[in-house]
Amino acid sequence: MTTLAGLLIALMIGLTGIGGGVLTAPVLLLFLGMPAPQAVGTALVFVAIVKLVAAPLFLLRGDVNWRILGLLLMGGLPGALIGSVALSKLNSKGLDGIMLLLLGATIIFSASLNFFRKQAGAVHGVDKSKRLPFVCFPIGLEVGFSSAGAGALGSLALMHWTTLTSAQIIGTDVMFGLALSTAAGGMHFSAGGVDNEVLQLLLMGGVPGALLGAWLASYLPSRAMRKALAVWLVYLGANLFYRGIGALAK
Repeated sequence: MTTLAGLLIALMIGLTGIGGGVLTAPVLLLFLGMPAPQAVGTALVFVAIVKLVAAPLFLLRGDVNWRILGLLLMGGLPGALIGSVALSKLNSKGLDGIMLLLLGATIIFSASLNFFRKQAGAVHGVDKSKRLPFVCFPIGLEVGFSSAGAGALGSLALMHWTTLTSAQIIGTDVMFGLALSTAAGGMHFSAGGVDNEVLQLLLMGGVPGALLGAWLASYLPSRAMRKALAVWLVYLGANLFYRGIGALAK
């Protein structure tokens, strides 16, 4: 079941462009019963490896804008590291209810953005990329704390504050998400916050799923699938939020 979940998650990443963290963490929490810190840590490492599989394709196409990527990481990396520390502190104090509430709210917010973001591709006339480090710090916080946000929020920032083309937005955002997942996932891994057995099972399906998704993306209507997946993610986030309220009520 875990391997099948990894296959389907990676397939949807390739087909829709929705970040893997926003999908992986709730699946691990709700269907595999993992504790929140381990679910986030395992999701981060899984997403980092899956995006590493896809990254060479974007590099070979020249779809990564290195200057913009640097600006994204100036704010995103410190935020991701701080978010990872914040999650471990909450876990050490046993604040499970608050963690579930925040995770659920983050997933609902990230998934909801897919209903509002425009189709990438239009080149804007004004470059406001100097704002990106400030914009990406809270995105990094979110990724470090919940594993979610780099895909939806990163692409949204690129569309609004840069003049990148559609291909450059996707390629640069994939590299941004890869860097944040690697940094935050490394911290969770070093702190023992990753379930290695579950990670291996996820990757058995995730690696071929990523390659298959990238290939099918040229043939299937990804926009419609993105909307449908966003609805499912809002449901999962609401479920986590409800569980958090129940835990606090106790």
